[in-house]
Amino acid sequence: MAVAMITGASKGLGRALAATLARKGWDLVLDAREASVLRESAREARAHGTRVVAVPGDVTDGWHRAALVAAARELGGLDLLVSNASALGAEPLVRLHGLPLEGLRAALETNVVAALGLVQEALPLLRASGAGTVIAVSSDAAAEAYETWGGYGASKAALDRLMAVLAVEEPDLRVWAVDPGDMATDLYRAAVPGDDEPRPAPETVVPGFLRLLADRPASGRYAAPALLGVGA
Repeated sequence: MAVAMITGASKGLGRALAATLARKGWDLVLDAREASVLRESAREARAHGTRVVAVPGDVTDGWHRAALVAAARELGGLDLLVSNASALGAEPLVRLHGLPLEGLRAALETNVVAALGLVQEALPLLRASGAGTVIAVSSDAAAEAYETWGGYGASKAALDRLMAVLAVEEPDLRVWAVDPGDMATDLYRAAVPGDDEPRPAPETVVPGFLRLLADRPASGRYAAPALLGVGA
C-alpha cells in the first residue's frame, strides 16, 4: 500500500486531496493545527477503508515534524509528501509598506523553513520508496506580482526555488511545485475578505494532482488546471 503525508489536511485542498487518495487506497498521515477539525478530515478519509493517522500540531515545530515521519514509518514507509500547510503573513493581506515583519517571518517559517525541515526529516523514507515524490503546493503569486500578495508570494517563490534545487540534488525522486490556481478556501477568504467572485471548489483541482501521480512527468513546476486542459 502506498503511504502519503499531507500537511494542512483539515480543510480545503488538503482535506479534498486526503479523501481522494484514501478512496484510491492510499494510507495517510495527516497534519493540521486544529485537532478537532483534523479529526473530521481523518474520519472522512477512514470511511474508504484505509489506514489514517491524524497528528495535530504545527509544522514549524521540529518535534511535530519528527512525529509525522515516525507515523509514516509505522505505516511502512513514505511514498508521497504533500507540503500544503501555508501562512499568509497578514490577514487580510496588506501592501508591502504595511506588512508586519513578524508576519512575513511567520509566512517564511511555515511556507519555506518548515517545508524544508519536513523534507529533510522524511528524505530517508522517500529515498527508500520505489516512487518517492514531493509535492509543494505553490501559488501563482510566486510568479506574478499582485498587489498585497508580496509577502505570501515571496514565500511561495522561495519554496519553488527550494523544490527546484531539491529536484537536482535528489534525481531519484519526483519533486513538483504545483500551483493549484484560484480556489474557494478559508485561506483565500482570510486573505481577501469581501471578495465574492466565484471560485472553484478545492475538489475540482484534485484531478490535476492525480494526473501528476499517474503520469509522473519530470520534476518541475506545474499548474493543476493546465494539467487538465483548463484555460489552455
